[in-house]
Amino acid sequence: MSASTPDTAETHAWLVLLRAPGLGAAGLRSLVTRAGGAAAALADIERLRREFALGDETLARLRAPDRVRVDADLDWLAAAPDRRLLTWDDADYPALLREAGAAPAALFVTGDISLLWRPQIAIVGARSATAGGLANARSFAAHLASAGFVVTSGLADGVDGAAHAAALDAGGATVAVTGTGPDLVYPRRNGALAARIAAAGAVVTEFPPGIEARPAHFPRRNRVIAGLSLGVLVVEAGVQSGSLITARLAGEQGREVFALPGSIHNPLARGCHQLIRQGARLVETATEIVDELAPLARALGERLRERLDAPVPTAEAGPVAMPAAARDADYTRVLAALGHDPVSLDELAARTGFGVPALSSMLLLLELDGDVTSVGGGRYQRL
Repeated sequence: MSASTPDTAETHAWLVLLRAPGLGAAGLRSLVTRAGGAAAALADIERLRREFALGDETLARLRAPDRVRVDADLDWLAAAPDRRLLTWDDADYPALLREAGAAPAALFVTGDISLLWRPQIAIVGARSATAGGLANARSFAAHLASAGFVVTSGLADGVDGAAHAAALDAGGATVAVTGTGPDLVYPRRNGALAARIAAAGAVVTEFPPGIEARPAHFPRRNRVIAGLSLGVLVVEAGVQSGSLITARLAGEQGREVFALPGSIHNPLARGCHQLIRQGARLVETATEIVDELAPLARALGERLRERLDAPVPTAEAGPVAMPAAARDADYTRVLAALGHDPVSLDELAARTGFGVPALSSMLLLLELDGDVTSVGGGRYQRL
């Protein structure tokens, strides 16, 4: 996976399309797919008008793009090597999100894009969480991050922020999905946390630079959180909480939904109890989540390697597989390249010849088998 987005005609065309009103994610995905690319779509606007019945405002913006805004988008992408525009037709677009309904046509990413290909667990909950709720969020996030899962959340106050920080403190990885442009942070007081996540994890948004937070953005953000994740854990939530929207979207996408029970006297436990009544799994320890998601994480790793044309280990019958190194020579190769000193993903890719996405999924399986540990900063070592 390349670290930054080049300033090309295709990138420019994508930015014009993303800024055009009235297209929507589904319309934009269809338009680019049928045209054979963003630049090809813009090259024949009359065809777009006929086939997609585009409105006058949309056509006007496509014919005369806002050059100032598009140039600002290009400037944002070029300002740092860890910034990337991941578009629907990009091979690096996260596979699990691609399978979700209403996936964004593109993502602006700051940080390590390979994390978007690793098995993720979303941890969400109330902004005004209780002290116990925050403690639970930190405990579960630390345990799950140490087990090799990427902890994903929405950079909000309360449970979200606690989960992000705890995953980083544990030496693990975290992804923040935001409801603003990539150059803004909401709430602003989480600016330091956002910078920390961008440096050691990834910050993701479907909104172009300069777009401020609006109420309608957060349900859209929640669908991305659910789409990126194998499962969603709701720590505390009221019955009208946005966390319940994330959980509902996860369930609709066939993802696992977990909820922590609480006191019947705690209003922020009622949303979790409602989820449990609706079929969410009641959990009391992070180990229960690891046990539930480990087979799904293995399956995701297998699918990712198939998509990347990487060697696929021999399949084992049943949910419990042999240790990875014992069942495939490629894992032995990775272990030999690791040694017992911390190694970055880029260095490991250079040593083995495997791509970063394939390595990320292989390393997760090795972590789950107890052969490898993450030591923070995107580095791994053999146990």
